[in-house]
Amino acid sequence: MSDKLRWGIIGPGNIAKQFANGVNHSKHCKLVAVASRTPGKADTFADEYNIPTRYTSYEELIADENVDAIYIATPHTQHPEWSIKCSKAGKHVLSEKPAGLNRYQTEAMIQAAREAGTFFMEAYMYRTHPQIAKVLELIQGGAIGDVRFIDAKFAFNASGAPATSRLKDPNLGGGGILDVGGYAVTFVKLIAGSTKTTQSINPTKVKAVGVIGETKVDDYAAASLEFPGNILAQVATGVCVGMDNKARIFGTNGSITVETPWVPAREGGTVKLTLNNADGEQIIEVTTDEYLYGMEADTCAKAIAAGKQQADAPAMSWDDSLGTFAVLDEWRSQIGLVYPAETPEGCAPISGVPPLPPREDHNMKYATVPGIEKPVSKLIFGCDNQHTFAHGAAVWDDFINRGGNTFDTAWVYGGGVPEKLIGQWLTQRGIRDQINILSKSAHTPWCNPTDIRKQCIESLERMQIDFAEMHILHRDNLDIPVDELVDVLNELKDEGYIGVFGGSNWSLERFKAANEYAKANGKQPMTIMNNNLSLARMVNPVWGGCIAASEPEYLEYLEDTQTAHMAWSSQARGFFTDRSGRDKVGIDPHLEKPWYSEDNFKRKDRATELAKEKGCLPINIAAAYVLCQPFPSFALVGPRTLYETYTTMPGLDIELTRQELAYLDLRADSPK
Repeated sequence: MSDKLRWGIIGPGNIAKQFANGVNHSKHCKLVAVASRTPGKADTFADEYNIPTRYTSYEELIADENVDAIYIATPHTQHPEWSIKCSKAGKHVLSEKPAGLNRYQTEAMIQAAREAGTFFMEAYMYRTHPQIAKVLELIQGGAIGDVRFIDAKFAFNASGAPATSRLKDPNLGGGGILDVGGYAVTFVKLIAGSTKTTQSINPTKVKAVGVIGETKVDDYAAASLEFPGNILAQVATGVCVGMDNKARIFGTNGSITVETPWVPAREGGTVKLTLNNADGEQIIEVTTDEYLYGMEADTCAKAIAAGKQQADAPAMSWDDSLGTFAVLDEWRSQIGLVYPAETPEGCAPISGVPPLPPREDHNMKYATVPGIEKPVSKLIFGCDNQHTFAHGAAVWDDFINRGGNTFDTAWVYGGGVPEKLIGQWLTQRGIRDQINILSKSAHTPWCNPTDIRKQCIESLERMQIDFAEMHILHRDNLDIPVDELVDVLNELKDEGYIGVFGGSNWSLERFKAANEYAKANGKQPMTIMNNNLSLARMVNPVWGGCIAASEPEYLEYLEDTQTAHMAWSSQARGFFTDRSGRDKVGIDPHLEKPWYSEDNFKRKDRATELAKEKGCLPINIAAAYVLCQPFPSFALVGPRTLYETYTTMPGLDIELTRQELAYLDLRADSPK
């Protein structure tokens, strides 16, 4: 990188003009290139702002070796694709707000930067102005006592804008919440966390209202937020009504009014804060000769020069952007606003590239399960926590792009919503033939032949498919003879609904009995066990009726018969992270009840020891413990975020010897 950070601009619209003017008056940056796909627009823009290089395609600018960082100022819906492409090309990125349409798009942008080792920031320029630092200084200095209520508004009246404008068009992410509502949300989040730090915190509750206009975007909307520490906030926004666009902070001993919070002194100058407390009313002036957007660009330049991928607070961090989108998503959800690009019909891959074929550098491993034509990925994606198509598509696209090809579903999960979503996703992506589906029926109290048949077929209908490669009984029912359960599974197999099958949370005795009956009667046996299996032994059942396969007799049987095992909670639900500890008793009962015991903490100690030797995390050692068993062993994982998937993948690269497996499980005194 040269002495000054060299910027390129994608999308030379009105906001890009403000950025270009700011960069031209910055201390540490310069403009070197601009790209527009509209003929002549890049030349006109470049002439106005003295930019030497002009391109008619975004790809050309991204490939320019003289460009260090790229400012993305396209319409909202195009931010994710071009941000990801920039990061993958090794460019630093400043994406105009909102970074994406939702949290999942924004997370994909952040993940691309994380893996590329490049800088990324969402462009809320007001966060880089010294006015914000002054507000934080006043609050932390006790000028108004303890913060109790925050009020922030940003709205304007563009009711006369055409329906095709970016403010009114749902296909462009129109409406107030995304366009300027994020300003108010980022402000109250920062102030709520300001009493002890300069980092934002996230609300614990959001209650929202709004008016969706004729063009199907929010014309104006408001939301109430509740934060830890009994701090309340009100935010309001709109594109069809004007408001005073001020921010007010009320504390136990006074208040602060920020007169111009969102665009403070665009070209340098003085802004004013009004402080009211026991000393009366005070006008506090904040003066700078720096341009607002120049300070934003310089903030990026300083972080990049320091080798950082994120800017220092109070500028926007990655977690801050994701937390903001969690609020914006909930705000839109409560008023019923879904964009076309978030529906099954319109939700293209976030990166702009089909998820198949998988990326060349993927590290997925596979194993063969007799009776299944396709190889089965050693990690199997559990589909039980996705409630919107945008969420499901984001994590599932990412999983298959990382080489995964097998998905775990169940009739009981989420009232059927995840199965419907995965069916819509398979249809939209057109990849059913390349995917394995593991479906499940017969969770208590529906473990009987009638409900097994009903639920199996209903799951297939939800997923818009006619066959599942694998089918698992979610629970056993000791009141029903095992032969009746084997019979109905064979009937479903013979009728073409399922391929191979097995049992989840089955005792070894019943599993053996099922297969003895099958063998004696010329029927297909159970070839998959789907119990818990993890390095940590399950002290108490995670849920009622749960059974683990961690005991020696299970492991011996699985090895002797080479039965495939597909482990749920294979990483003990976070036990091998810093969430657990001998000193954390009483903090998380959901973690403590199933896993806390001295022998499990010894296993964690040994996993930590081997992790240091192998240059990975203890949770990766825990995953490898399952994947390296001497039988076809698979791990069901349930990532809610792209980052969770990303941090799970290293477990595939770790090879553990039988001696190391025994050492981790306390069956040997040494790993050598």
